Amino acid sequence: MALPRALLQYICGIVLLIASVNALKFEMTATSQRDGKKERCIRNFVARDTLVVVTAIVSGSKGDGQILNMHIRDTVGNEYGRPRDVAGEQRTVFTSHADAAFDVCFENTLSGALKDMKPGRVNNPTRHVELDIDIGADAKDWSAIQATEKLRPVETELRRYEEMIQEIVTEMDYLRAREQKLRDTNESTNTRVKWFGIGTTTLLIVLWGWQIMYLRAYFRSKHLI
Repeated sequence: MALPRALLQYICGIVLLIASVNALKFEMTATSQRDGKKERCIRNFVARDTLVVVTAIVSGSKGDGQILNMHIRDTVGNEYGRPRDVAGEQRTVFTSHADAAFDVCFENTLSGALKDMKPGRVNNPTRHVELDIDIGADAKDWSAIQATEKLRPVETELRRYEEMIQEIVTEMDYLRAREQKLRDTNESTNTRVKWFGIGTTTLLIVLWGWQIMYLRAYFRSKHLI
């Protein structure tokens, strides 16, 4: 009986470790438009048809001489949002369209009377950004689910852990399928290289034999042999 309990504790520990991801905090320095576009992007991978909630808490206020813009897009060309002039809390909710990595990009530019000044001469031309990205089970509003389905707190937590474990299983299945595809590609490449090597060797042997026969016939025609 101790083994299943220890195994359950181990699984719960892994799930809690995965779930306990702190928000990412960084500073975005404002740049003038003549300096060109300077973005800072944070990338995450997401499976198809997965709920994603991107929450950004940005310091400052609108009209303070800085304009911070966001751009959320994936690597296959899908766009999920372009919030402009973000200040305070900005939340973007979307469902992924493909199995691909997506980027949350930030750009901070000077505006108004400050745009013609060098960033170093402006008093602290930065915006503090706190970014939190929730994917899958973490993105759901479990308080609303608990109230709607009249679940007890323990049942809600177990439900959340169940969905998180299911996501891990789905991710493992995806990685297994990718590994199988890469292995098949590798085996196909090895087979092609093998037959190419055999064909090249056969062609060289044929050319070697033809050269010997040609030279022998040439020397005989010149009565050298």
